[in-house]
Amino acid sequence: MDELVGPRLYSCYRCRNHVCLHDDIISKAFQVKHLICSQHFLAMYHVSSCPSSLLNPTRVAVSCDAFVIGYATSRVISMYQGRHGRAFLFSHAMNVAVGAKEDRNLMTGLHTVADISCVDCSEVLGWKYERAFEASQKYKEGKFIFEKSKIVKENW
Repeated sequence: MDELVGPRLYSCYRCRNHVCLHDDIISKAFQVKHLICSQHFLAMYHVSSCPSSLLNPTRVAVSCDAFVIGYATSRVISMYQGRHGRAFLFSHAMNVAVGAKEDRNLMTGLHTVADISCVDCSEVLGWKYERAFEASQKYKEGKFIFEKSKIVKENW
């Protein structure tokens, strides 16, 4: 007897809450590039390699491969590292909360976006395009980006 199979879904990788349908994928050709902040102790870095003009008692800029990755106040440094990864553009989403709108300079220009997070576990899964400022990007308005690393396949 044939098994009944439901729609192919994607779920939150943390709690398996259903967040989008495979049939709603518009594109799998997106690359994610945004900044993530994590804190590390200043002692982990070779501050002596920084030009003296970057050093003062309250703020220290740390350079790594000619890219300034953060600053320090007191002993703690905030390190920003770029993250790259695949992402999917979807026409619809479900079981997600839409955060506050903010303007972001993305790889394709300035956009007004809002982070989207799982309603069950609050994990940020991607963002919603609220507004595109360039005419060639208007097709993204109202659409959702889900990072591939934040979703898993269900019913495949």
